[in-house]
Amino acid sequence: MHIWVDADACPKVIKEILYRASERRQVPLTLVANQALSVPRSAYIRTVVVAKGFDVADAEILRQIMAGDLVITGDIPLAAAVLDKNAHALSPRGERYSPDTIRERLRVRDLVEQLRDSGVHTGGPATLSQADRQAFANALDRLLAHA
Repeated sequence: MHIWVDADACPKVIKEILYRASERRQVPLTLVANQALSVPRSAYIRTVVVAKGFDVADAEILRQIMAGDLVITGDIPLAAAVLDKNAHALSPRGERYSPDTIRERLRVRDLVEQLRDSGVHTGGPATLSQADRQAFANALDRLLAHA
């Protein structure tokens, strides 16, 4: 298993959990972003810098992943595409995306986007809480243990 991170929007605390897990489990971790990132020196951790642009990082992740890999993303369309490639997708809040629920998540996302486009203030995601961090760490550990 290889872990891929949609790193532009991934919270720093989640990246730190991933760095520790990658080292502890000796699992390759690649962060894909449209800017240079500072990461710990490690034989297991690397970054890929892509050009700026809409979904450029997503396209690079989809080009590189293989069945069984894990992608960390809060991007619902990317998660759906990852699942279509028989890989795993996990949100920074610890929610494991599944083929059973992803289509509904896409519909909700599209509805919220339509509301925003029509001028309705929908708010943004809640601040990442300690419970979210713990949920992510636990979900990551479960996935890595089964790999």
